[in-house]
Amino acid sequence: MARTELFADPAGRYVHDVVLESCRNHPNKIALIDTSCDRRLTYGEYAELVESLARGLVAGGIAPGEVIAIFLPNSWEFAISYHAATLAGGIPTLLNPAYREREIRYQLENSGAAFLITDGPLVESVNLAGLPKLRRIFTTRHESTKCEPFADLLRPSSAQLPRLEADTANLVAALPYSSGTTGLPKGVMLSHHNLVANVYQLIGPGAALLTADDVMLCFLPLYHIYGLTVGLTLCLTLGATLVLMPRFDIQKLCALIVQEGVTMMPMVPPAINALCQLAAAGAFPKNHRVRWIKCGAAALAPELARRLTELTGIAVNQGYGMTEASPVTHMGYLSPPEMNRPASIGHPLAMTECRILDLNDNEVPLGEAGELVMRGPQFMLGYWNEPGATAAVLRDGWYYSGDIARADADGFYYILDRRKEMIKYKGFPVAPAEVESVLLEHPAVRDCGVVAKPDVEAGEIPCAFVVLREGFTASAALDGELRAFVADRLAHHKQPREVHFVDAVPRTPSGKVLRRELRKSFG
Repeated sequence: MARTELFADPAGRYVHDVVLESCRNHPNKIALIDTSCDRRLTYGEYAELVESLARGLVAGGIAPGEVIAIFLPNSWEFAISYHAATLAGGIPTLLNPAYREREIRYQLENSGAAFLITDGPLVESVNLAGLPKLRRIFTTRHESTKCEPFADLLRPSSAQLPRLEADTANLVAALPYSSGTTGLPKGVMLSHHNLVANVYQLIGPGAALLTADDVMLCFLPLYHIYGLTVGLTLCLTLGATLVLMPRFDIQKLCALIVQEGVTMMPMVPPAINALCQLAAAGAFPKNHRVRWIKCGAAALAPELARRLTELTGIAVNQGYGMTEASPVTHMGYLSPPEMNRPASIGHPLAMTECRILDLNDNEVPLGEAGELVMRGPQFMLGYWNEPGATAAVLRDGWYYSGDIARADADGFYYILDRRKEMIKYKGFPVAPAEVESVLLEHPAVRDCGVVAKPDVEAGEIPCAFVVLREGFTASAALDGELRAFVADRLAHHKQPREVHFVDAVPRTPSGKVLRRELRKSFG
């Protein structure tokens, strides 16, 4: 069942054109349900809002190639802002609404954002002064000082939309930021061709079992490429209905499943675990219509998938990918039974080539472990203003994932070890180096190392090992102070859940933290 065909030819297709074409084909059908405000948009209304907003952005002074930052939770405003930004010729960069001032300023400055679309409470106490390229800030539902109403961008305008260059393979359509294992997050340049190709790979023959009749519930954040591509753009390309939740709320999710007739949900392992617990307690709705769940962003325990299916009748299909791949490279199968292998990430999507290499870049024998290296139409152009980092992972057109994998005789792939050092908290990536750099700013910290600790609910939690400076003594109060220090500067998922005071942090002769030695303390 090798996948060889795309749904359609992505050549020359813009992300917004694919969505607007669907709007023309299904004008009276419900496209999006925003459960945060109970707003329902038909495809016709969605197209009108996207086009009006795009003209508003152009009239407001955005020029082709400029960056538009979207700093919002899941909402209809986020959705139309993303597609309007590319229609206006801009490059949308997407910020986690849980970010603190330090993280917000870093991404706005690093991306060179000219416009920011956000909401009042998210920026009310944030200092955005001194960002050299940021010209205008718009707030959606709540006003804020020094910001303009988002509604102003939706007023009728005669502004002409720009004629975009025809080379969609080199025109950036999204600039999400990915937390690498070292240093600060990097902007991932995804082209229109990358994103449209990935959607067409996912809905092509033998891949995701989705049609225009589906109702998808998405609580995955749209600022993350998983929610953006597999949720928003894929769903609207198909002409299906997307039910948006601003965050995971299991009680509300269960109510919406029945109320909206949900048929499919993209999820992460901790959410599946929560569903299992609810179903085991007899609290999961019996009259649901959910056919299947796509699981990604973190490794899925096969037993967890089997248990959910036994309890609810919902099939679980594991996939694999990364921000740099728009994001999906592999997917499993729901049928026939012999092709459903929960322990595997499945087969590659159409036009995705894979190799498994040893340390000398030689292909390993079948069944043996090595680094998973891939190429295909969904892989990024590179990292924003980071030619060195780009060259480290893109070599002769091949993307070096850093993940250790093996393949079996039937072409199924298995991930044996995640990307070096990266922590996955509820599916969200946490770069130890970023947390360490913040801890080292505290006057009590002389040295530190951050590693993942296994956790039943979260998958993994960040744990810090701290060496104190002279004059400071380990205590519960200092533990709390250090965690509060990080909490003021980094998003919730990056914060250490435990702090261990140690005499020394083990390091290599070159100075790298020996994280495997730190992890041994967990047993």
